[in-house]
Amino acid sequence: MSNPQVDVVVVGSGPNGLAAAVTMARAGLSVQVFEAQSTVGGGARTLDLGLAPGITHDICSAVHPLAISSPFFVDFDLRSRGLEFTTPEVSYAQPLDDQPAALAFHDLEATVDHLGAAGPEWRRFFAPLLERVDDAIWLSLGDKRSIPETLRDVPGIANVVKFGMRLLSQASPAWNIPLSHETSQSLFTGVAAHAIGGLPSMGTAATATMLATVAHAGGWPSPVGGSQAIIDAMVADLEAHGGSVTTNARIDHVSDMPSARAYLLDTSALNAAQIFSGLIPARVDKSLRSFKQGNAAAKVDFVLNGPVPWADPNINRAGTIHVGGTRTQMAAAEADVLAGRMPAHPVCLVSDPTVFDPSREVNGLRPLWTYAHVPFDCPLDPTEYIIEQIERFAPGFRDTIVSYNSIPASEMAGHNQNLIGGDIATGLVSFYRMLARPRASWDNYGLGVPGAYLCSAATPPAPGVHGMNGWFAARRALKTQFGITEAPSLAP
Repeated sequence: MSNPQVDVVVVGSGPNGLAAAVTMARAGLSVQVFEAQSTVGGGARTLDLGLAPGITHDICSAVHPLAISSPFFVDFDLRSRGLEFTTPEVSYAQPLDDQPAALAFHDLEATVDHLGAAGPEWRRFFAPLLERVDDAIWLSLGDKRSIPETLRDVPGIANVVKFGMRLLSQASPAWNIPLSHETSQSLFTGVAAHAIGGLPSMGTAATATMLATVAHAGGWPSPVGGSQAIIDAMVADLEAHGGSVTTNARIDHVSDMPSARAYLLDTSALNAAQIFSGLIPARVDKSLRSFKQGNAAAKVDFVLNGPVPWADPNINRAGTIHVGGTRTQMAAAEADVLAGRMPAHPVCLVSDPTVFDPSREVNGLRPLWTYAHVPFDCPLDPTEYIIEQIERFAPGFRDTIVSYNSIPASEMAGHNQNLIGGDIATGLVSFYRMLARPRASWDNYGLGVPGAYLCSAATPPAPGVHGMNGWFAARRALKTQFGITEAPSLAP
């Protein structure tokens, strides 16, 4: 690391890698990003898969609740950079057998009215958290090692208590007490299943409490044109401040990179150990290599000749649809996944971007984004499982399919090296593993090698397109390697 060729090297161009790169470049440092794939963006890319002329697909993330509300993106301010977001009136929907779907509107009171008898308990659960929604966001997206200033006053402490009590209520076997109606239970559990874990559990409850709160605050928006718009804005800012990105550049070892004063890896814990093999202290190396992978997702991108024919047409007002049925049915499916069994009726996530972004439709054809929860490294083609689950609530769906591309969990790492075995969270998401991520240490970003940091979703706070992992890692690198104690402005 003597005579460095560049100040900072970043491995991986996903949202966290670019958040780290932008932060370092904004501090006046020279930054070079290396990306193994031929396109930039990691888990937030939009690609033409060749399924139909002009149709593009978001190959990992599609809907972005945190792209306008995480502290990193609040400062970065994508909208001021020209990005247009569309926020559906209905943030998410939960289809139910032989009855109307449960809908979570952007507006809390509209949701309460829609839920009928279940409405008052939904209001009791979420209204107190919306009084200071930034507290819930900081509590969820903090580095788990420091107390943000927003939480240090009496109202902030009170909000921590409110959030914690609700989280605990949905993490225990008594989770049906505060949400006693099947509609509210199912609506909440669909969000909890984003974490692909046991139901109930602390990890899934924390995910649901934060994301469902955000749904009634900023909503669940998506960038017009697809997820790539977020990445393109970050790359543009990086390049404007002297940084660069090199694609088709797989990094297997530190010797593959230019010498630098700091290295930030937007990789899995295992890949980080391999890149710094022989340099990392034995105990750190062991912890990184033993960081347990989480359960998996298997992806299917469809091209349709029309909207999904949901039995309840109100579902077509939602940006995200959680397909799994009741709380009991989803819990049983996730239990199968945890046990390594493929569920007969897996939990599926669905989004039809054309519903809220008409530009995605070309010549009467439209993309449909879907994935199913499956066991880790499952080799099964998920297509029929997903079609059958959607057909359950949308009879005739099969007839709208023009073409599709499926990726089993065992092949997900082919288009993103971090998604080992289909683990889209880059490591197990449990309450413990939100704190000790990827290892039990006060410094979850340092790799035990001077100047080397992990900045991916394998670090706190959690997975998601929010940039916080990269931002936290970059701020530590700025302080320890460059003596820069004040985070640079990210404003346009």
